[in-house]
Amino acid sequence: MIDHERDLASVREATERLLNDAASWDNAAVAEPSRLPGWTRGHVLAHLSRNADALVNVLRGLPMYASAEARDADIARDAGRPLDAQLADLRATGERFQEVGAEPADWSRTVELRNGVTDSASRIPFRRWVEVALHHVDLGVGYELEDLPEEFVRREIDFLTERFAGNASVPPTRVLAADGTGAWTTGSAEGSEVTVTGPAPELLGWLAGRRDGSALKTEGGPLPELPPL
Repeated sequence: MIDHERDLASVREATERLLNDAASWDNAAVAEPSRLPGWTRGHVLAHLSRNADALVNVLRGLPMYASAEARDADIARDAGRPLDAQLADLRATGERFQEVGAEPADWSRTVELRNGVTDSASRIPFRRWVEVALHHVDLGVGYELEDLPEEFVRREIDFLTERFAGNASVPPTRVLAADGTGAWTTGSAEGSEVTVTGPAPELLGWLAGRRDGSALKTEGGPLPELPPL
């Protein structure tokens, strides 16, 4: 069962961890490339701030973004700001998300995100946790997939294998944690099954498009190519 209050606390911790790491930077560091193609660290920070605003919209029953074009334009507009402005924005928008999350609400209700995607309101705090945690890794400042909480890694693997389930472009795939603590199935129901085994952080990196899967072991066929998220 999803515990949105516990997830909100995890979001707060993840945000503080990122802010504490970034506090040692200078303006030049913000302008350096992130691990996301075409994005500087400033783009990543701007995206995180605007995503907090967007998820507040979702919880309030408003459109997540005015449009895809407006979303991209806002990130581009804010990416070049100096460090102090970036961190102040991220802290303020993070607090606003926490405040809205603390309001009395029906957490079992269905809410709408981008592109017609719907979800339970109770899962929105975890979605924010994903944004903060994975993009912290994307900043390329020493925080790695291996540093993510074990609970987070398992839950995000749950989410991503569910997302690719039934996708005809992905062969039937069994995903196994090398330590025997997790097993998932994903992909199409048709064709020969491929088994992918590795440490949970490596599995997450492959599923989330953060690593190429070269550290994983496959049986029954080559490592499946996954569609972009």
